[in-house]
Amino acid sequence: MATVSPGRYNRHMPSAKRPAKVQRWIDLIAALFRNHFPVSFDELRKDVPAYANRDQADDARMRMFERDKDELRELGVPLESVNVGDGVTMYRLRSREFYLPYLTVVEHGVRSKPPVHPEGLGYKSLPTLAFEPDELAMIARAAHRVQQMQHPALAADAATAMRKLAFDVPLVEGGVREIMLSPFRPQDPAVLDVLDDAVRRRKRVEFSYRSMERDVTSQRTVEPYGLVFLSGLWYLVGRDTDADALRHFRASRISEPKVNHLKVQSTDFALPDDFNLWIHAESHQAWELGDGDATVVTVRFDTATPSGASGAALGAPSKKHRHCREFIVRRPESFVRWLLSFGGAAVPVSPGAVTDAWRALARSTAALYAAEAK
Repeated sequence: MATVSPGRYNRHMPSAKRPAKVQRWIDLIAALFRNHFPVSFDELRKDVPAYANRDQADDARMRMFERDKDELRELGVPLESVNVGDGVTMYRLRSREFYLPYLTVVEHGVRSKPPVHPEGLGYKSLPTLAFEPDELAMIARAAHRVQQMQHPALAADAATAMRKLAFDVPLVEGGVREIMLSPFRPQDPAVLDVLDDAVRRRKRVEFSYRSMERDVTSQRTVEPYGLVFLSGLWYLVGRDTDADALRHFRASRISEPKVNHLKVQSTDFALPDDFNLWIHAESHQAWELGDGDATVVTVRFDTATPSGASGAALGAPSKKHRHCREFIVRRPESFVRWLLSFGGAAVPVSPGAVTDAWRALARSTAALYAAEAK
């Protein structure tokens, strides 16, 4: 991120403060883009977390905003102040007048020549942003992975980003072109109709299911307990008869569902007395959803930090380890990445496979940052 906020601020700003300031700048630009009309500082505070920090006085937050505004203007961001009368000032950013750096690909040390943008617009100190071919391929693979997740909002955003990227950089085989030809396919309503019928009549249902974790398709027989809508996606909650365990199946990965046609007038199963669909609907963390085996992971949090306290609140008290919390995890990779985001305020205690994965991810992440610092 430091490369897109150049100039004297990067040279004189202590390295520890750069990420926070750059994050504020990005949040502020995004908040202004989100509004098509001028907005007040009070409205911007809702979308820029740093301006909503209640530990700071109102005048301190306003001074921070004024500094950010002036620095962004010096970098070429056309942030306008609009006087609406009665001493009230509002702010806007005209998207059509804001030019981001021209994107290009470096091949054999030669860059393509960027177009000339209107004078005074865009990042003055960063006219071009060059990608190595392998960096462009990595971006394309990441966008493709997002589309594979089949989240309606994220998939649409990824497709839009790749279309914009393809406007500046050449389409590369297996990269941007692959994303452009892989549009998001929305949930098939016919699949939901069949699943809903099976839930209502309490009939077993068979279907083909593609597991994202293992990227394999297999046949499943499930006693469907209910359908829940979590984070923009439909999930089928039910008992996998082969595994004899409760599972969450993403409906968009289900194909060719068939309801048991035998004994049409009778039910195939009874709901367990201790099952509550609302409780399962509340368990919407990424690591809890999936069709994998559930693992109990114990984590020690530093609750003296705000982030550690908030993370600990999502777990249950551990019976074996004092001052630790337990989590039901079906997707260890997702859970380990979440733990790493606490910056040391959350450390897994058990099982060994999760602690080893967390240490390996921490080492590889630290190595990346160390390489950037050189």
